Amino acid sequence: MKKAGYVVLIILFAGILAKSCLYVDKPQQATKITPPHSITEDITYPDRQKNVTINGIDYLQSQAPIGKFGGTLVASTIGEGPKTFNPFNSKDNISSLLSEIMYDGLLSTDAITGQPIPKLAKDFTVDGDTYLIHLRKGIKWSDGKPITADDVVFTWQNIIFDGYGNTSIRDSIIVDGKLPTVRKIDDYTVEFKTPKPFAPFIRMLSSPIAPKHVFEPAVRKGKPYFDTFLSTNANPKTFVTSGAFRLKEYVPAQRVVFERNPNYYIINKNDQKLPYLDKLVYLIVGDVNNEVLKFEGGELDTIGLQGANVARFKELEKHSDFKIYNLGPDTGTMFITFNLNNRKDEKGNYHVDPKKQRWFQDKNFRQAVDYAIDRKNMVLNIANGLGAPLYTAESLNSIFLNKDLPAYERDLEKAKELLKASGYTWSKKGHLLDKYGNHVEFDLYTNAGNTEREAIGVMVKQDLEDLGMKVNFKPIEFNSLVNKLVNTLDWDMVIMGLTGSPLEPNGGKNVWMSNGTLHMFNQRPADYTKDDRYPWEKEIDYLYTQGALATDFENRKKFYDKYQEIAYNEKPFVYIYSPLRISAIRNKFKNVYPTSLGGITYNIEEIYVEDEK
Repeated sequence: MKKAGYVVLIILFAGILAKSCLYVDKPQQATKITPPHSITEDITYPDRQKNVTINGIDYLQSQAPIGKFGGTLVASTIGEGPKTFNPFNSKDNISSLLSEIMYDGLLSTDAITGQPIPKLAKDFTVDGDTYLIHLRKGIKWSDGKPITADDVVFTWQNIIFDGYGNTSIRDSIIVDGKLPTVRKIDDYTVEFKTPKPFAPFIRMLSSPIAPKHVFEPAVRKGKPYFDTFLSTNANPKTFVTSGAFRLKEYVPAQRVVFERNPNYYIINKNDQKLPYLDKLVYLIVGDVNNEVLKFEGGELDTIGLQGANVARFKELEKHSDFKIYNLGPDTGTMFITFNLNNRKDEKGNYHVDPKKQRWFQDKNFRQAVDYAIDRKNMVLNIANGLGAPLYTAESLNSIFLNKDLPAYERDLEKAKELLKASGYTWSKKGHLLDKYGNHVEFDLYTNAGNTEREAIGVMVKQDLEDLGMKVNFKPIEFNSLVNKLVNTLDWDMVIMGLTGSPLEPNGGKNVWMSNGTLHMFNQRPADYTKDDRYPWEKEIDYLYTQGALATDFENRKKFYDKYQEIAYNEKPFVYIYSPLRISAIRNKFKNVYPTSLGGITYNIEEIYVEDEK
């Protein structure tokens, strides 16, 4: 890369982002995903941050233009706020976002190229099943204690491998029933070994590292205590962090305030410690409409826009103090899913009404629902045309997307043929009846406050009622919904979304593997031993395992193409559409370099306020 950087332009509201192959066998090489930005100007992206050693300390030096210190950036979160500040306990996106602001990992992902790059690590090498990590010497936790190999080994061995908190990371790196190993070579060198060459592991090294001297006492007290450690009731003064910011204040249902970490290891080209900002604030807003009002009123500095608001904001942009950026297709997926569970609870009662079990477990029924959904109408009316119908388990910008799976139109006649093939009939009033004469009626849930999903629910209800189904649409509070999905299992159908990575499908292992902690369409207890998998579940288990063990992109893609084909045919999830990610930020913030991978503030330590001291 030339010192002057490079320039890329994408027209606002453009389609799918350009992408190329990810070389998983050589993690220092990666896909190049074109970064989008405002239609109003070209953006020159600075050179990548580089290692520098000053007085024996291994800093990471920003190559962005020198900025001004001071000021505050105010962002927002939808809902009721975080449930924990412990990054190892987090089970929701908001808690993960806010906790991981404070804790860096060994590696990170380059937001422009997608390649793994050093963070707390100074450098790393990969040789088959062996990962050698050299840590930065001399860098410190926010309390002044050194960050060493002891912290890394403790985090991975005693928290992640031993199953403390959310076990999703541990579950996703098990190979042939075995976990990787980790060992300290010296104070600044750590070696990981996987049971076999395991392509996804390199990206798992971005997981947060914990300060051993703070977390070890909590681990010693056992898992129940650890589950409450660094809760939202914890004193911010007790937090010891490695990230650009540390917690200063949390006011429930109102705001989360972070302050700069004076010991952060990233510096600017004048060798001054970053971040530039004094504070980073997240206002807790109840819903999207409230968020929009707060941005328009000047209370927020940045916002993600849903399609219905984009046209108006584009007009406002011409005479306002912000810019809008197109970040390309959403990296996650949005879907309807069915409860295929046919097991009983501890009291001997079925989680799902037996007659509904027959409906949901019938592939013809699921496919009929799929054909009844009017995706194009949803894109037009909910996303304001800023999106595209989605039919696959991988997002539209995934480098593993199976492009051979065809799109199709809404087809009520096809849906009715499928239902007839399974013995369904219609009453004189047009109500759908199963072959036993039961009226087809069920509940459809989503999380209240998410206006996009609520709008989808209204349209899904109408689409399915066109087939004679009675749909009771019930938006409920997010935590109550999650409890239904993964604990009580008493639900019928749900509209949900999952975050994802366009670079690594293995992040979905806990969703697709039959024993996964988010295998929501057929959730099994953690200690469940009976093999009652559907044949296609068994096949997906195999494909997901082999896809992670393959060590080059083309071989991996064959396995992931096949799992997408099975999901496409079996329909445990009925995918809806992929909206474009549109974000806005105030003009006063500089060093803003939006990308499809990183979003708009991924380089928060480099961002500064131009007109404040």
